[in-house]
Amino acid sequence: MDFNELKAFLDFKAQEYETPAFIEEDPIQFPKHFTKKEDIEIIGFIMATISWGNRKNILKSGEKLLQIMQYEPYQYIQNYSSQKEFKFIHRTFQTADLDFFFRALNHIYQQGDLEHAFSKGEQTKDRIHGFRTLFLETTHENRSRKHLSDPLKNSACKRINMFLRWMTRSASRGVDLGIWDPKTIPQLMLPLDVHTSTVSRKLGLLERKQDDWKSLEELMQNLRKLDPNDPVKYDFALFGLGVNKAL
Repeated sequence: MDFNELKAFLDFKAQEYETPAFIEEDPIQFPKHFTKKEDIEIIGFIMATISWGNRKNILKSGEKLLQIMQYEPYQYIQNYSSQKEFKFIHRTFQTADLDFFFRALNHIYQQGDLEHAFSKGEQTKDRIHGFRTLFLETTHENRSRKHLSDPLKNSACKRINMFLRWMTRSASRGVDLGIWDPKTIPQLMLPLDVHTSTVSRKLGLLERKQDDWKSLEELMQNLRKLDPNDPVKYDFALFGLGVNKAL
């Protein structure tokens, strides 16, 4: 395909897959339970963090998380005091990790909110690293650090980029939430995974073999040529084509 054909194809697929039906088995359904910004941010961030593995298990863990937080995430975080009166296991993300996340979120909301915590830096890479640095100011076990990826260590930061997409892109098509300042939409980075990277290589959008931050930058450079204002919309096209084995 030439440039115009590729753009037309991916624009069509992005619209085809970015529909409310997408959320039926997707963890984005959990922040959609809420209307208050802080509730949406908190449950969205933790759900994005645990979004790996079997989708049914992710959704079960989401239900458990809501129960622990008594269906009021922001109020729960405001009052949290590390009592560890719960047990939580989602693969390698366990009780000690969730306790740390609750305490770190409490610390962040004493200073502002999650949107502000991601606001330091000109590029998404710098904003993610700055957020991670702030988050890790809270006392934690070394085991918990692995749940916060760092683009400066060349991680593709799939789950954090997914969370940023959720919070920032427009809610007009019924999937993303659009509660943060939209001015950073052109700078968002796609949540790179095996589906998006495989399809990207087949379409000639990505040559690098590893699924890391350098590959993500290469891919985003090409996607911004297709749509400089909202390049991450192609996440839906690439992921949909991959998971449905349509290419």
